[in-house]
Amino acid sequence: MPRLIKDGAIIEDNWLAPDAESNAPASAQLLTLEQWLQLRDKSGRGVQLEPGEAPAPLLDHLQDIPLVVINFPLFMDGRGFSYGRELRERGFQGELRAAGHFIRDQVTYLRRCGFNAFQPADESQLEAFVASLDDFSESYQATPDQPLPLFRRRS
Repeated sequence: MPRLIKDGAIIEDNWLAPDAESNAPASAQLLTLEQWLQLRDKSGRGVQLEPGEAPAPLLDHLQDIPLVVINFPLFMDGRGFSYGRELRERGFQGELRAAGHFIRDQVTYLRRCGFNAFQPADESQLEAFVASLDDFSESYQATPDQPLPLFRRRS
């Protein structure tokens, strides 16, 4: 079973990868955006967004979605950062997972955008990615993980 980082700990992934060819995905299977949109009852179903698939269709159903995975097929594609931040700013409370080809240096910034789970393409690097979560002890800007800027936190 694949492993990932969730809330700072390495755990096993209980979700099955998306299968775009399946007409009847399993209940614990991630859905492509197209599959998710075709469902009548979206409650409890996880969805994976690809680059270019903005989260707008999910916004009216955020309270029903337990997991949104944002795929990073290339570490140079930064759209996923914006997707994650938009989901958190619109009220998404579930697991927000970055999956694919992002690098260790990006983990802190992904977390600042609201991601709480990370599934890098190279699973052998999980311990190093966990260590990266503590690279910075303070941040200046307000973001989904810290809504007050530093000058407001200092009294």
